[in-house]
Amino acid sequence: LVDEQKSILDGAVATWDIHYLNYFTPALLKAAEYYGVKIDLALPIKDYLPAQRDLLLYGVDSPLFRRHFAGMKPPATVREGHFEGIATNLLRRFSENAQNNDYREKMGEFLVIQTCPDCAGTRLRPESRLVTVNERTIYEVSCLPLTDLGAWLQTLPTVLSADERLIAEPILSDLKVRIRRLVEVGAGYLTTERTSPTLSAGESQRLRLASLLDSSLSGLLYIFDEPTIGLHQRDTRRLIDVLRRLRDLGNTVLVIEHDLEMIAAADYVIDFGPGAGKHGGQVVAAGSPAQIAGQPGSLTADYLAKRAAVPAPQQRRQPDGKALTIRGARQHNLQNITVSLPLGLFVAVTGVSGSGKSSLIFDILDHALRQRLYGSSEAPGEHDAIDGCELIDKVITIDQAHIGRIPRSNAATYSDTFTPIREAFAATPEARRLGLPARHFSFNVPGGRCERCQGAGVLTVQMHFLPDVEVRCPTCHGRRFTPQTLAVQYHGHDISQVLDLTVEEALGLFSEIPAARSRLQVLADVGLGYLQLGQPATTLSGGEAQRIKLAKELGRRGRGSTLYLLDEPTVGLHPADVARLLGVLQRLVEAGNSVAVIEHNLDVIKTADWVIDLGPEGGAAGGRLVAEGAPEQVAQVPGSYTGRFLREMLEGAVTTDEHGKANFTQSR
Repeated sequence: LVDEQKSILDGAVATWDIHYLNYFTPALLKAAEYYGVKIDLALPIKDYLPAQRDLLLYGVDSPLFRRHFAGMKPPATVREGHFEGIATNLLRRFSENAQNNDYREKMGEFLVIQTCPDCAGTRLRPESRLVTVNERTIYEVSCLPLTDLGAWLQTLPTVLSADERLIAEPILSDLKVRIRRLVEVGAGYLTTERTSPTLSAGESQRLRLASLLDSSLSGLLYIFDEPTIGLHQRDTRRLIDVLRRLRDLGNTVLVIEHDLEMIAAADYVIDFGPGAGKHGGQVVAAGSPAQIAGQPGSLTADYLAKRAAVPAPQQRRQPDGKALTIRGARQHNLQNITVSLPLGLFVAVTGVSGSGKSSLIFDILDHALRQRLYGSSEAPGEHDAIDGCELIDKVITIDQAHIGRIPRSNAATYSDTFTPIREAFAATPEARRLGLPARHFSFNVPGGRCERCQGAGVLTVQMHFLPDVEVRCPTCHGRRFTPQTLAVQYHGHDISQVLDLTVEEALGLFSEIPAARSRLQVLADVGLGYLQLGQPATTLSGGEAQRIKLAKELGRRGRGSTLYLLDEPTVGLHPADVARLLGVLQRLVEAGNSVAVIEHNLDVIKTADWVIDLGPEGGAAGGRLVAEGAPEQVAQVPGSYTGRFLREMLEGAVTTDEHGKANFTQSR
């Protein structure tokens, strides 16, 4: 929180900018005067006496400070010297915003979350932890994966008396049905003590699907948005069976999906296109999977009929001995394993859902490297050591978290594409004549933006007891800028019209501006050519946000020796876009970097130079190294689910019969 070598005036307090400094220091000085403790704002923090230090960090209400002035009543108001303290203020704000994920992430660099020493993480009082059923406490039961919990429930009737069984049977019967539903949708590795914020979008969706299976309702329309996200191919087939059961109950099941196996299993397919964004919006093909496979003009049909495919590389890169070796990994369900991640290669980390992939790559490797390279306060997961860290200069983690918390943030601003575009407008003769610098073409700072809506283009109307409503700004009519700014045009486009262009359209317009062209080209390369430059970041999907982050990093000059860690980068991507994304990732490796992706998509896995497969199952039955090596080597490992499906892909092609059953036939 404080830099011991600096004074408060020199910026010793990490959380205080100039505004906070001007706000808090008068109260701090007044408190010092009240207690007779001299505070010198120009003195380095390391030279403070214990009372001065406790006042600065913990404030007048803290026992740590009040021990110096026992019996002395604290000031009642801020004006009199009621200073809260840096740490106390931070913890209070964190507590008040505990439900806000973005705020928690923002404060994460100043806080370390540790297990509660009183309850040891159980969240229960000692009395509650004493109650047992069949020698297990409720916390021990809640830590069991759902598959193990179901097995434990099966044993209960044998240890209960006749009277106890009368009470327990209805409860056990209901529990067994609910747990079976959860296992059927591929969530058997989850535990009941798992908190909701830690669930992925795919996991949350599958939990809701399991609750729907209990209803036995008919005549309903179910709409699912990519239910295969985060799902291993083994569980995809199980999910297909669940959706068919919903259909067989007399319901209509509508699925938005890119997974070819899910598409091939459908009764009816509606394919939109032919392109994305302004190039899409038309029904290209409709009918059964077999019918659309023969229709021309459909990219989906081409991949479904195997006329198009993501090619496997003719030659794979080989490990050169340089590697990051994680020893004794035992975070969450990892079973004290040692895993080597070869450097200079494209590595795919695979395994069924809950097998320990994220624990290994993000909780351990990412946090350990960030602690070593950047001094991060976030402690890595449990492990013994990581060898080879000195071979990495930089680590870049690209996840699916949103890239902006405010509507004014968009793809152009986040990827730094908007800066050269604004400079291009400022360089026009009209802008020079009017004396408009580049900052006048930004909607984030005063100058050329509309001050009525502060560059948002909309005004938020608060509705009592109802959600807020956004209305178009009556001053700028949604165009965000002043008339003077909009009078400046670049090749017939004003700055507001530029924000309405797609990445592909802007690429043609700014082809003469190297800085803008290179950034726009990278956005197009990662499959975002259809995206409007001014589309608010809050409306982007997790997959789009991840690809914009990737484009931003690609737009920077690399020096090699960088490790890129990606979490399912193919989410929301059509097979044709997966091929484009793979080209971008391969370019990173060719430049001397290392790329590791957690992925279920077989097209990505078969393209990798090296595969690390964890499992064999999820939860307690996972966390082991099942296979590692080139995709062809992993495909031959009998105990690997990934290997089995990889072997089918490398050796054969998927077809379906008239009943939608998948058949695997030898390809040429």
